[in-house]
Amino acid sequence: MSEEGKCPVAHGLGKKAASDGTTNRDWWPNQLNVNVLHQHSSESKPTIGFDYAEEFAKLDYQALKDDLFELMTTSQDWWPADYGHYGPLFIRMAWHAAGTYRIGDGRGGAGTGNLRFPPINSWPDNGNLDKAVRLLWPIKQKYGKQISWGDLLILTGNCALESMGFKTFGFGGGREDVWQSEEDIYWGSETEWLGDKRYTGVRDLERPLGAVQMGLIYVNPQGPNGNPDPVASGVDIRETFARMAMNDEETVALTAGGHTFGKCHGAALESHVASEPEGAPVEQQGLGWKNSNGSGVAGDAITSGLEGAWTNNPTSWDNGYFDNLFGYEWELTKSPAGAHQWIPQNGAAADAVPDAHDPEVRHAPIMTTADMAMRTDSIYEPISRRFHENPEEFADAFARAWFKLTHRDMGPRVRYLGPEVPAEELIWQDPVPAVNHELVDEQDVASLKAQILSSGLSSTKLVATAWASASTFRGSDKRGGANGARVRLDPQKGWEVNDPSQLAAVLGTLEGIQQEFNDSMSDGKSISLADLIVLAGCAGVEQAAKDAGHDVSVPFTPGRTDASAEQTDSDSFAILEPRADGFRNYIQEGHIASQEQLLIDRAQLLTVSAPELTVL
Repeated sequence: MSEEGKCPVAHGLGKKAASDGTTNRDWWPNQLNVNVLHQHSSESKPTIGFDYAEEFAKLDYQALKDDLFELMTTSQDWWPADYGHYGPLFIRMAWHAAGTYRIGDGRGGAGTGNLRFPPINSWPDNGNLDKAVRLLWPIKQKYGKQISWGDLLILTGNCALESMGFKTFGFGGGREDVWQSEEDIYWGSETEWLGDKRYTGVRDLERPLGAVQMGLIYVNPQGPNGNPDPVASGVDIRETFARMAMNDEETVALTAGGHTFGKCHGAALESHVASEPEGAPVEQQGLGWKNSNGSGVAGDAITSGLEGAWTNNPTSWDNGYFDNLFGYEWELTKSPAGAHQWIPQNGAAADAVPDAHDPEVRHAPIMTTADMAMRTDSIYEPISRRFHENPEEFADAFARAWFKLTHRDMGPRVRYLGPEVPAEELIWQDPVPAVNHELVDEQDVASLKAQILSSGLSSTKLVATAWASASTFRGSDKRGGANGARVRLDPQKGWEVNDPSQLAAVLGTLEGIQQEFNDSMSDGKSISLADLIVLAGCAGVEQAAKDAGHDVSVPFTPGRTDASAEQTDSDSFAILEPRADGFRNYIQEGHIASQEQLLIDRAQLLTVSAPELTVL
């Protein structure tokens, strides 16, 4: 065949796409990833100049909830609802969307709608949640940009609870979606699902990770690495839930409350299940975990490998979880998929639980090894018994813990949107007082700057104090920062990185300036210490520039207030202590990452761009 007659397609030449091939990262795996400072740029978003709060205000909120309530019991043949109710599936969806949050760096959580993207959408622990998200598509299409995916996933979980008789604590909207995978989140270094190289020593979990194995949300429900030891499982549960900012009571409430609903799916061996969504072929249209066992759905479904329900009424809020947990003695068995689980001894309660799809079939309840820890752990067990004996206390504890789970990553409550925002102020929201005075004007600012610069404090000390106050901010969960002036409170005032003796001296001088100014005002005008610390930093930068022959003006906006010790959870704020701050040439021992990587990480949490990092 002549050259002219050949097919123009280069068959068999193996040419890759422009983005393929050996990359710089392949050659130099330790190269700094500065891209995390520029992720989620305007080019990756479908809208420009979009104000989500404005759009959310246009939302017919009750109509949306009504549509979600209707969805709960509108079963689809392609993924039939267990017990005719999608509520339990949507609770799991919302829980797993929010449950990736970890206090160590504030990353994860439901605040960006990242359950839609890899790797989270394909984690083993999120098996078949792709179906839950797909069930929501018609509703998302109907309401469009007035409700983000992040908000929709969590609101759907709330509606699921309410549709099954539970009174939730409230809901705050305001989660703005990302449109690509988040590159800044370190999920672990394992290269296979369920790997656990994140542990050292006896059972020391790598910071800032919040799950025991790659691809899980918290713990392995079958026990540590699949070992069905309830006591050891309790140790894992306590550590992972603490890393999500949950105490022991909240942990028990979430476990028992969440497992009041629905069932586990393990109808057959895992070998029947094909690739997760990101590994599935294109003809599956974004869905994964195709199941060759029978119909692949309903009674043939396989998700965790565990099989069965915890309670006798899996679509109703009641105290059935504790009734069963304490009502029987339990023995270890295996599911049809070969997973470790627990059932009542001696065949007890063999017909207590209805089948999810066949009204003629009954089952015994089940517990996971993690559930058994609620009975065997020396701390969880008395809490569980108290909740069992006091159902109203349990319901309130679960409502509050669920609200915290689904809102912990959103930052201050002033960011919440919608008609169901609770009026109660909660300590974990890091509250600050509302502004109740007239703010300083330009003339006041100029006068205060002059007073600060004549106080004897050097520019270096002024800037260092302002940096110490502001640099705890994390764009991930919107915690920390200068508002509240918590740099003057425990634990921040004693952090080594803040040079406590110098900090105390500077704050003492600034407090004197603050008091003198406020006492001189007769019109209700005043300045908070939080504002004055920032203003002092601005003055310090301007003076340093002037000393170098430059005339600059640093913008200043007042409006911060001073939090009290009673408004500050010192244990919670201790997590914000910088273990490394390249901007201050500070690092503690024990880091795996390089100092350069830690600097980039700190900058990303501060929402600083590469040019801003350079000048800072």
